[in-house]
Amino acid sequence: MAVRLYQLAVDAHDLPSLARFWCAVLDWQVLFEDEDEVVIGADASALPGMCFLPVPEGKAVKNRLHIDLAPDDLSTEVERIIALGARRVDVGQSTDVTWVVLADPEGNEFCVLRPKTSLVD
Repeated sequence: MAVRLYQLAVDAHDLPSLARFWCAVLDWQVLFEDEDEVVIGADASALPGMCFLPVPEGKAVKNRLHIDLAPDDLSTEVERIIALGARRVDVGQSTDVTWVVLADPEGNEFCVLRPKTSLVD
């Protein structure tokens, strides 16, 4: 394979805070940090990672790309992630969907899915 997913880049106002939120959600660690970027991951050699980059503008519209998380237990993980600083958001999903839409502390939407065992179940 000539290419692979390396990292997700996330625009942020408070890089350290948002990086630490995602570390807590994913049980990852901060791998590199300075004022211009914070890189997190499971470890330095486990791809992909996430890189938080500073931007001056605020988030204005729904994300066109978002993260989907696959928990062992949907309701337990939703409550844990909310306790870390996420909030429930409505992006137009119906009431009978099998996932929960949340936003991180800077408003980036992501989904917590029902438990999954493959990319196609």
